[in-house]
Amino acid sequence: MNILMMTNTYLPHVGGVTNSVAAFTKELRNQGHHVMVVAPEYKQAIVDPDVIRIPAIQNFNGSDFSVVLPIPGFLKNRLEEFKPDIVHSHHPFLVGSTALRISTKCHTPLVYTYHTMFEKYTHYVPVDFPRMKHFVISLSIGYSNMADTVIAPSESVAEFLKSKKMESPIEVVPTGIDTAKFKSGDGRKVRASCNIPPDAFVAGHVGRLAPEKNLDFLSEAAASFLHSWPDAHFIIVGYGSLETTLKEFFIENNLQDRVHFLGKLRGRDVVDAYHAMNVFIFSSKSETQGLVLTEAMAAGVPVIALDASGVREVVDDCVNGCLLFEENVRAFTRELSQFCRMTPETRKRLTANAVKTAEGFTLKNSVSKLLLLYERLKKERVSKRTRDESVWKKSIEHIKMEWDLFSNISSAVGDAIQKHKY
Repeated sequence: MNILMMTNTYLPHVGGVTNSVAAFTKELRNQGHHVMVVAPEYKQAIVDPDVIRIPAIQNFNGSDFSVVLPIPGFLKNRLEEFKPDIVHSHHPFLVGSTALRISTKCHTPLVYTYHTMFEKYTHYVPVDFPRMKHFVISLSIGYSNMADTVIAPSESVAEFLKSKKMESPIEVVPTGIDTAKFKSGDGRKVRASCNIPPDAFVAGHVGRLAPEKNLDFLSEAAASFLHSWPDAHFIIVGYGSLETTLKEFFIENNLQDRVHFLGKLRGRDVVDAYHAMNVFIFSSKSETQGLVLTEAMAAGVPVIALDASGVREVVDDCVNGCLLFEENVRAFTRELSQFCRMTPETRKRLTANAVKTAEGFTLKNSVSKLLLLYERLKKERVSKRTRDESVWKKSIEHIKMEWDLFSNISSAVGDAIQKHKY
C-alpha cells in the first residue's frame, strides 16, 4: 500500500507527534508498505529519499517547532509518481491544507489524527486571547469534518471530539511503542554520570521543556519533595524554551546538585535514563496520549501523574502508579514521599503492573488497527460524503480576519504600554 504521511513536525524534532509519525512509518515500512513523508526542513535532518522536505520557518516564535510554508505545485511530480492509496494528515494547519487538496485531487481517502489539543498551544502565537482558543478549536474541528476518518489517540480525545459534535467517523488508535526496546537499560551508568548513589531514590521526567507541559507545577512539587528527602534526586530528560528558567528555579532552591538536566536523548540513552528512575512524574494536561508514560512503564517505572486526557487511559491509581485528581503541590509531594516509603514488595507489584500495562500499548497492535482502517477506506476508495473545500477555505479566511484584528489590538496595546512607561 502507498501511504502518504503529511506532518508539520518530524525528525530530528523531538515531540509526541514526531515520535508517533516516525514510529508508524518505520513499522509500516517493516511490514512492506511504501510510506512517503512530507515534512518541514530541519537543520541536521537525515536525508531519506522517501521524506520530502518543505521549506519552513525555523524556531517559530521562540519554540523548537518549524512552521511549514505551503508551496502550491511543490509536490506535484513526486505525487504523480507515488500515487498514494491513503493520505494521512497529522495537522490541520499549514501542510494539513495541502493534504486536503492532494486527497481531493487524487480521489484518495483522507485520514486525520487529532494529535494535539490546540487550545493548549495558543501561547505560541503572537496573540493569546481567550477567543483565539475558541477559533482554533473550531478550525481543527472543521478540518476534522473534511476527513473520511479521524483517529483519536485515546478515548479521552474521542469523547472530546464527540462533545464538539464532530461529524466524521472516529477510530481510537494509540501510537503504541516497541515495548521490547525498553525492557532492559543501564540505569547505573546514568546514575554514575550524574554522581547519584546506586541506592538513592530517583524521580524522573521525560518531555519537551515547554509551557504547555505544566512544568511550573512539576518543578515546585519536585523541589518540595527534594527538600523533604535530602538523599533523593530528580532527573529531567528533554529540552525546550523553559530549560534556563527551570535550572534557575532549582538553583534558587539550592537543589542544583540533586536535579540533573540530561538534555535531548535518543535511542538507548533515553532507555537507560528510564532505568535510572524509581518513579516517573508527569503533570501535563495538554496530552492526547501518554506516550512517555507507556515508555516509562515498559521500563518497569511506576508513574505519578495528574488526571488528564491521554493520562487516565494509562495510569491506574494504586495499580501501576498514582493518579491525582487535583492540581495540588502538597498532594503531589505527599505521593512522592509515599513512594519513598514503600516496601520492596509493593514496589515490585507496581513495577510488574506497569510492565503489564505497557504491553497493552504495543506498536504492532496499533499498526494492525491502523492497517485495518486503511484497507477499509482503500476499498471504498472515494469518500461517500461530498467534500466541500469551500467551507474549509471560508473558515480559514474567517480566522485570518480575526487574527489580523487581534494582532492590531495587541500591537496597539503594546504601543500604549510603552508610551505610558516613558
